[in-house]
Amino acid sequence: WDSNPQLFGSFAAAHLTTSLLAVTLLTSFGSSMLYGYNLAVVNSPAGYIKDFYNRTIVSRNGTGVSEKTLTVMYSLTVSVFAIGGLVGSLLVGILVTKFGRKGTVVNSSVLVFIAGSLMGLSRICGSPEMVILGRFITGIHSGVSLSVVPMYLGEIAPKNLRGFLGLIPSIFICVGVFAAQILGLRELLGKDEHWPLFLSLVVVPTFVQLVLLPWFPESPRYLLMEKRNIHATIAGEVVEEMQQEQRSLSSVETVSVWQLLLDDSVRWQLLSVVVINIGMQLSGIDAIWFYTNDIFENADIPAAQIQYTTVGTGAIEVVAGLIGCFTIERLGRRPLMIGGFGFMGLCCAGITLSLVLQARVAFMRYVSVACVVGIIAGFCIGPAGVPFLMTAELFKQSHRPAAYIVGGSLNWISNFTVGFVFPFLQMSAGSFCYLVFCGVCLAVATYVFFIIPETKNKTFMEISQMFATKEVMLFRRANQLKLRKMNGYGALESSSMEFDSSASCP
Repeated sequence: WDSNPQLFGSFAAAHLTTSLLAVTLLTSFGSSMLYGYNLAVVNSPAGYIKDFYNRTIVSRNGTGVSEKTLTVMYSLTVSVFAIGGLVGSLLVGILVTKFGRKGTVVNSSVLVFIAGSLMGLSRICGSPEMVILGRFITGIHSGVSLSVVPMYLGEIAPKNLRGFLGLIPSIFICVGVFAAQILGLRELLGKDEHWPLFLSLVVVPTFVQLVLLPWFPESPRYLLMEKRNIHATIAGEVVEEMQQEQRSLSSVETVSVWQLLLDDSVRWQLLSVVVINIGMQLSGIDAIWFYTNDIFENADIPAAQIQYTTVGTGAIEVVAGLIGCFTIERLGRRPLMIGGFGFMGLCCAGITLSLVLQARVAFMRYVSVACVVGIIAGFCIGPAGVPFLMTAELFKQSHRPAAYIVGGSLNWISNFTVGFVFPFLQMSAGSFCYLVFCGVCLAVATYVFFIIPETKNKTFMEISQMFATKEVMLFRRANQLKLRKMNGYGALESSSMEFDSSASCP
């Protein structure tokens, strides 16, 4: 299949084909959706999991533990998922080079079956350690797939569809969150006896992907540029673009993370990946997803209504993700990022205001819920998926795996930090803890506005040239500023004069 030019023709076409849509939906369903599911699955059964931990400790030691210790254990259960994600993101470069993009997605599926078995059997075995280990292993899988799926889709999609297809995984992340919220209702799996099954259902979509995905082809960019498989290409505009990029990389091997960090030619691309990936997690969205029920409880929402309010927010996530997906090729990447982060920042400030005033103004509890919904909607419209898409777009083939390692690592470190620290930040700072997230969101929106160019409908080579032009412009401005300062002291350096004369040339 990997050497069938007709099959690659269906991927390389400039319009949406059945093969291209099928592989996008399949990888998003079997991999990306699990990330969203695992973010939200621990929210509903939190009390049952804590009770299980306490009962197990009593049976082992004859005495229970304090509420603070249980909070630490539960926070570890939540945040160890991010530690696994960090490990997975660090493995991306090795895996995609050895197994390819599609091969990595297929081979990493075994991790989900191991994790699902551990979590599903944890209560029968009386082992909290199996829950934590299962969360860690499924985190490794999400760390791999969260980088590899956008990389795979970015390489098989034509430039005019790259934004649309690149945001489909983010929709499935929202679908995963929504599915966890629906299944977590007390009428379904939100009961004490069902939470191990609830955690282990991740194996179902992965099984479907494992059966079907091997029948689809590998990324033609990977086969042509890294495996030198000339039979994996066809004639056309897309192939010319790949061959142009290949010629620019003819003497450049796939770079390591250290080489990427030292490469001055991609400093702005790298800085942009750092900012948007850290900003995506420190925006507060993980705090919302991990602790939605606690947030609504603090907002004095009646306990019987909390689970249904949470499900309502999940439905809005999916709708917002669809809006972003179907507008990105019309609006571009920048508006979705700037608007999404900006709106999230305003809603974080709104949560703080509503929590401060809710004791005096009764309807403020509903303002708090509206702000939570606004944060989720703002995130799903753009920041949920565009950073992964832009990581693929900002780098050429030789630098892309290392860029995903950097972006993914920072993403998961930030994810862990929020998941572990937020309960304690909430206890110490109270309502004002959301102002931290507000500042992060507004700072990232400002950075995107001033630094990151629009990449809509651009080839990878054109995007690299845009950043190279930005580098030259910033260098010229810095040297011109230096020239003006030195003029003020009545002295000029010859090198500055030489640069100024060259800078005036068209």
